[in-house]
Amino acid sequence: MPVSAAAAAREILTRLHDVMAARSNPQAKLAQVVNMIGEALDSEVCSIYLLRDGVLELFATRGLKQEAVHVTKLAFGEGLVGSIADNVETLNLDEAAAHPDFAYRPETGEDLYHSFAGVPIVRHQEAVGVLCVQHSDPRRYDEVEIEALQTVAMVLSEMIANAGLIDDHGTVSGRVNSTQAMQLTGQRLVDGMARGHAVYHQPRIRIEHTVAEDIEAERHRVYSAFDRMREQIERMASQAEFGVGGEHEEVLATYKMFAYDEGWSRRINEAIDSGLTAEAAIERVQQRTRMRMREIDDPLLADRMHDLEDLSNRLLRIVSGQLGTAAQLGLRQDTILIARNLGPAELLEYDRRRLKGVILEEGSLTAHVTIVARAMGVPVLGRVRNVRRVIGEDDLLLLDATKSTLYVRPTQTMEESFDSKLILGQKRRAAFAAMKGEPPVTRDGTYVTLMVNAGLRDDVAALDLTGAEGIGLFRTEFQFLVSATMPQRERQQRLYRDVLDAAGDRPVTFRTVDIGGDKALPYMRVDSEGQEENPAMGWRALRVALEREGLMKAQARALIEAAAGRTLNVMFPLVSEPWEFDEARALFEAQRRWLSSRNRKLPAAIRYGAMLEVPALAETLDLLLPRLDFLSVGTNDLTQFLFAADRAHPKLAERYDWLSPAILRFLKRVVDQARDAGVPTTVCGEMGGRTLEAMTLIGLGVERLSVTPVAVGPVKAMIRSLELAPLRKMVEELLVSPPRDLRGLLVDWAADQGVELS
Repeated sequence: MPVSAAAAAREILTRLHDVMAARSNPQAKLAQVVNMIGEALDSEVCSIYLLRDGVLELFATRGLKQEAVHVTKLAFGEGLVGSIADNVETLNLDEAAAHPDFAYRPETGEDLYHSFAGVPIVRHQEAVGVLCVQHSDPRRYDEVEIEALQTVAMVLSEMIANAGLIDDHGTVSGRVNSTQAMQLTGQRLVDGMARGHAVYHQPRIRIEHTVAEDIEAERHRVYSAFDRMREQIERMASQAEFGVGGEHEEVLATYKMFAYDEGWSRRINEAIDSGLTAEAAIERVQQRTRMRMREIDDPLLADRMHDLEDLSNRLLRIVSGQLGTAAQLGLRQDTILIARNLGPAELLEYDRRRLKGVILEEGSLTAHVTIVARAMGVPVLGRVRNVRRVIGEDDLLLLDATKSTLYVRPTQTMEESFDSKLILGQKRRAAFAAMKGEPPVTRDGTYVTLMVNAGLRDDVAALDLTGAEGIGLFRTEFQFLVSATMPQRERQQRLYRDVLDAAGDRPVTFRTVDIGGDKALPYMRVDSEGQEENPAMGWRALRVALEREGLMKAQARALIEAAAGRTLNVMFPLVSEPWEFDEARALFEAQRRWLSSRNRKLPAAIRYGAMLEVPALAETLDLLLPRLDFLSVGTNDLTQFLFAADRAHPKLAERYDWLSPAILRFLKRVVDQARDAGVPTTVCGEMGGRTLEAMTLIGLGVERLSVTPVAVGPVKAMIRSLELAPLRKMVEELLVSPPRDLRGLLVDWAADQGVELS
């Protein structure tokens, strides 16, 4: 096998060109192709499946039984071949039968083979077939071999399309009737409701020619396209308007960094060296990037790969001359934008007066486009499957991102229900806004402190909008997560000072960085011992900060200097034992003494707190409480640790209820112990932002909540409709002998008592 991907692919392409030029019929050509690839990769089996009549049909094979040709058929999503086509992804398996999608077809005789690798044959961004190889020995195919397969698959797509061997309309044959109303679900990325007509961000880019006639000419086309793309990025970054500064500028700076990445341009050049046209080379590298994205467990790094996907699309449009995105063509009416994914710069191109919402086939909470969309006030729903099969251009869409729901071509009843909810939501928001000056006091006179969680400079504006009393949790790691490099102390200090200035006399509690584990930073090297199977329970938060003292010292100095003349509230995340808190506090105090020795202006006071997220800390809380100025309970991590259930796991995310007796009893002990010690306790997880859960927490004795800004109004309305004494009596009785359906009983009690829940 040749030593480089380019050489391997070029050798195969040369032979493939001879096959394509021959006068034999298409079926004979495919038989020659599978033999040629099998020999080149020293693979016992090579097979080609093509899309015919909506299913994937075995058209040619070397190694499997010949009687299976045109007999073996697989639906999209069925077996390994169907999975490759359905997801338009590459598979590389050393033991095919161990894969959950494996489906045995006895007529093929494939039970002799263990290893399997397959790549989609893509035409106009849809899978029209699958090229796969198999071997009797369990082994993973080398990256060189996979890239050679991808290159051959691109050329095959042109050959089989010209020969009329595939469905003309690709996978769109599986699309539902365009007049049928339906409901889709996804992941809520940015809250909100919106009505608009479907507009696809990207017209399909048609790559008509894959084999290069002049490699140097293709290379020149790519260089010119890179120059033009970078000019576009620079122009958009300079024109972006978000008001007062913010992390969005850092997002765009990271995006620009990828646009100038030499490794990316080198990989495209290598693909051209293999004999591909500029368009085909960009597409092949893009396919490889998509495959890597599916292999990345770290959500932050996956999000960075999405930026590369966006830039690849932009480069492909430039080099092909197909420049018309929906943004450049202009939005004619209220629009819900649809895309596989978006980069932040692409979102900024749209007319914000017409853009009402965004639907993404991918996307995540930490993606750059999510950060920018939140700043723009545009609701976003991510992880919506099969959008191209079920949504037509200009279809009417009703987006309720808050409920993770999208209505496609809604019926009149759906529209009326949506409009009623939209109007009701507007009225409720108006009522909550009118209530912002009212105190969060129960009907029998108990005051509950309501604060907000934040992570961006602009989030501080929520204090004035909601009437919240301060920021109970400022997540300082957000600045680190959206930066291309480690934020320097001066930049950290500027952010903290801006937040304190904007908050005025209202308190702000800064949580020191919670990075590492599942919040890996691309610029922070992790050695081989740092690879973690369960990063949420691993080397993160205070554990990382105490090991890398330079990181925490810089943040301590930045916080202390930013809070000069004011009270600094700082708390440490993921404290497991009292000594960890002691070491972190000692580090801050050492920095305060160092600054004092240099006559720097210091905070009027520093208050130190700990986050209780690790259940073990509750067992030594009596030792820690005398050293604390305040305690915060992070219910998000606490819940998954109590139940040994990863909240990101789709089968476990909704399995364990925040209103389970185990959690409530645990919280009751913590709250009682802290109250007896005179230490104020705040619940700052998502649990406190839901009205029923917040009511129950108050029934446990919690008198301080820090929630998302949008939850302040509903929680305050609930508090003001609540009589506390009977609630606490009822909750105490329930915890002694919990019923099976504790949530249902609490809902019924709230209804009987006239408590306002939402």
